[in-house]
Amino acid sequence: MTIPRLCNDQVITAVNGQFPGPTIQVREGDTLVVHVLNKSPYDVTLHWHGIFQLLSGWADGPEYVTQCPIRPNHNFTYRFKIDGQEGTLWWHAHASFLRATVHGALFIHPRRNHPYAFPKPYKHVPILFAEWWKSNVMEFSDQTLTPSVAFMINGLPGDLYNCSQDQMFKLKVKPGKTYLLRIINTNFISQMFFKVANHRFTVVAIDAVYTTPYATDVVVIAPGQTTDVLLEANQPIGSYYMAASIYNTIQAAFDNTTTRGLVVYKGSKSTTPLMPIMPLFNDTKTAHKFYTELTGLVDRPHWLQCPNEVDENMFITFGLNLAPCPQNETCFGPKNTLVSSSMNNESFVLPSQKKMSMLEAFYYNESGIYTKDFPNRPPLEFDYTNPNNSLDFSLLFAPKSTKVKKLKFNSTVEIVLQNTALLDTENHPMHIHGFNFFVLAQGFGNFNATRDRVKFNLVNPQMRNTIAVPDAGWAVIRFKANNPGIWMIHCHVDNHMSWGMATAFEIENGPTPSSTLPPPPPDLPTC
Repeated sequence: MTIPRLCNDQVITAVNGQFPGPTIQVREGDTLVVHVLNKSPYDVTLHWHGIFQLLSGWADGPEYVTQCPIRPNHNFTYRFKIDGQEGTLWWHAHASFLRATVHGALFIHPRRNHPYAFPKPYKHVPILFAEWWKSNVMEFSDQTLTPSVAFMINGLPGDLYNCSQDQMFKLKVKPGKTYLLRIINTNFISQMFFKVANHRFTVVAIDAVYTTPYATDVVVIAPGQTTDVLLEANQPIGSYYMAASIYNTIQAAFDNTTTRGLVVYKGSKSTTPLMPIMPLFNDTKTAHKFYTELTGLVDRPHWLQCPNEVDENMFITFGLNLAPCPQNETCFGPKNTLVSSSMNNESFVLPSQKKMSMLEAFYYNESGIYTKDFPNRPPLEFDYTNPNNSLDFSLLFAPKSTKVKKLKFNSTVEIVLQNTALLDTENHPMHIHGFNFFVLAQGFGNFNATRDRVKFNLVNPQMRNTIAVPDAGWAVIRFKANNPGIWMIHCHVDNHMSWGMATAFEIENGPTPSSTLPPPPPDLPTC
């Protein structure tokens, strides 16, 4: 459809004529059925970001991983049960760059007559951050994607942008009432700071997992993440700007604009809203404080104890790389190379030219689609976060492959996620499909087991499905591999994933029919 933004009419791909797409509201324990009719000119799949998909991996959505794409003028029905989760998740396209406009919120309410783990709010409010480009994002390639030109709150840029004075999200509030802001970062690239002038938040959940209530005047949120906060309308009657601006640690060009909305109290006649003072774009101290001080709410609904014993240890490095430029082409990387990325020096390639998806190959025990030799450690140990290695060409080239890590059913897996300084240092949001994981610790520099294991929180660690691994730093996560199938782990910066910063876990079937992947649905798209 065509919508006017920033002085131009822009053609976008949208769901049901809406941008952002429809908010889906369910209760824990529901079975959700979504019929997708692809009337766009592009191949598409939908991913239900953060849903466990226990024994329903066919509905997870990443193209060529759990399904082949839904071709234009074709249909597919996603069907899955939502168990053991309450809070805010979201859905988005998982094919090409369609996620920019094909996305929406997914609210999971408690079962009937079951309370929230916090005081019931007066109203639930979706707050979706998105990026905007001057041209159709589908015209970009993963090598030519430029920084966005604007940020948006719920599809509206706000009054700091040209031709946008009347395109600003407004939240009307009643004095004394408490509102649950369900914040979602749908961005391709950018992490965001979010504030409301003269107001504070109480964080009560992240990635649909309850947290110990955490008071703050700023929320920091990475692409793929969700954060639920309580906002109390406890200030003098008036109008107050809400604002979101970038958190960025890379040296390349970036979108340094600010999107604004309004919180308007009932009865306000103010024409000069107050503006919050935003952090500097590179305020890593504020970002790290927010990310690391959140903890899990013990004895909450669906609380799980972090396993003490570990069956599988992995150390995964990730960062940017280079690849040779195809013959007779011009490339944009250093010395006429392609920009690439990798995990443990393996640059992941989707099996888009194969006869079936990876999950079908798993189910039918078909060879030739992927291999099971993703390494537990990088092939070479070096000073990972030393910026002097940034342009060391002996470290920059990673082979292309479709390798996965095989895991035993119900094994406990611990992963050290180690950022590198190759080409640049950057905070990477890493997402695992099909699982939440415990975040045991985070830090800067190279992970050192002797020094850093004493920092592990095994009592009330936060749980997430997407973690922002500090730039030139590390994070340690732990999860139980109790869901058979193929599950991606990848960077949620879109071009980084398409460059190769991804892999997958193959989790074997369990010993009983109730722990075995069922057959594919009859309408599963074919390659």
